[in-house]
Amino acid sequence: MHRQEGLSSAWVPRDPLPECGECSGQDRDMNHTKGGLVIFTANSHPSSRELGKRIAERLGVELGKVQVYQEANRETRVQIQESVRGKDVFVIQTVSKDVNTTIMELLIMVYACRTSCARSITGVLPYFPYSKQCKMRKRGSIVSKLIASMMCKAGLTHLITMDLHQKEIQGFFNIPVDNLRASPFLLQYIQEEIPDYRNAVIVAKSPASAKRAQSFAERLRLGLAVIHGEAQDAESDQVDGRHSPPTVKTTGAIHPSMEIPLLIPKEKPPITVVGDVGGRIAIIVDDIIDDVDSFVAAAENLKERGAYKIFVMATHGLLSSEAPRFIEESAIDEVVVTNTIPHELQKLQCPKIKTVDISMILSEAIRRIHNGESMSYLFRNIGVDD
Repeated sequence: MHRQEGLSSAWVPRDPLPECGECSGQDRDMNHTKGGLVIFTANSHPSSRELGKRIAERLGVELGKVQVYQEANRETRVQIQESVRGKDVFVIQTVSKDVNTTIMELLIMVYACRTSCARSITGVLPYFPYSKQCKMRKRGSIVSKLIASMMCKAGLTHLITMDLHQKEIQGFFNIPVDNLRASPFLLQYIQEEIPDYRNAVIVAKSPASAKRAQSFAERLRLGLAVIHGEAQDAESDQVDGRHSPPTVKTTGAIHPSMEIPLLIPKEKPPITVVGDVGGRIAIIVDDIIDDVDSFVAAAENLKERGAYKIFVMATHGLLSSEAPRFIEESAIDEVVVTNTIPHELQKLQCPKIKTVDISMILSEAIRRIHNGESMSYLFRNIGVDD
């Protein structure tokens, strides 16, 4: 373990790509890329460009010259300052606090590269925005599908992302999508940075995240616990689907003697923890940590049931609003997230937040796509449910 100097402090894992027949020695040299590679960062905010710098450094190339800024009327302007004709362009975009500006920056830059005759344009979005809005709810809309269509229309030819909230989002695109996983880096962090992790238990804060927790538990050979009965969140089945026609009884619709039976509403039981956490380290795993209320409530329940230390592990640390303060005041001992989203300000507000660097796998994915190599090596040992 070491921390990379010169950029913000983040836990940098050792190389998790061991030598093998497919990927050996010289082939895995990060600097071994063919010509015609251009890497741009689409963010106008300085803190959001850090991941792009890390990736470019690993690939041994300079970031492409581009200006991205906001006009006085808040319109986004992009000016590419070098030739991209006939080149493979990779546009790295991390989601800042202003998510809508982030999307427009990406779309405008992709379209600018397309009209400048780039050979291919690959978007690198470690966190896919609006990924939680991937299901129809009442009279809402599937916003993830809209964002995917806009990206394809702008000119993207490939997308690299990480730990999509729902894997089915890949089907919204008509271009190749590589959904990378951060779990190898988080698992490595657990093994190297959590003392006595063998005395830990992996916890799912709801039945919906049980598959992810089970995957962590099986790989670490640890026990599994599931919290059940917590207050329903916005993604519960109760609000899922179109709730028209109205639930009022009507006559004469099909036949006067026929009535469509109504589904019995759900009633959640009191909060229970399925599994033994007494005298153990509890590690709660999920893909996104944004509104931390459910994590704080889960930590309190685990403490009441005897867990003596509580970690929260997630790929994407949005940590919006008052999340850092709530974490600092809670029973949570440490929150570990990756740098798919910049959160340096939140780390200053809450020292419990730790960062794991995932630029290694993103840079390797870029190198393989640019050199025309197989991506399957980056998905080894990953099952359907991972």
